Amino acid sequence: MNNKMLKGLVEAGAVKAVSIVANGSVVHAEIFTLSGDKKVITTQAGTIKTWGTIDSAAKWLKKLGLGTMKLEVGKWAPNQKGLLL
Repeated sequence: MNNKMLKGLVEAGAVKAVSIVANGSVVHAEIFTLSGDKKVITTQAGTIKTWGTIDSAAKWLKKLGLGTMKLEVGKWAPNQKGLLL
């Protein structure tokens, strides 16, 4: 789900929940729609949108109009070096 699709869902009130997931040193976000679907936020190119910090992900989601988020940090390792893929 890219930025344009997410904006449309937010404006339509179709977002039930948002999770910020920190895994290793990378952070991504998942959206849960009113119909129960779970979608990962992607870039326009179709790859998973990632952030380097939890606060940068939260700020980006807040700008879209999402104010309540669940934070999952069970696999978070903020000092882990990222892999070059």
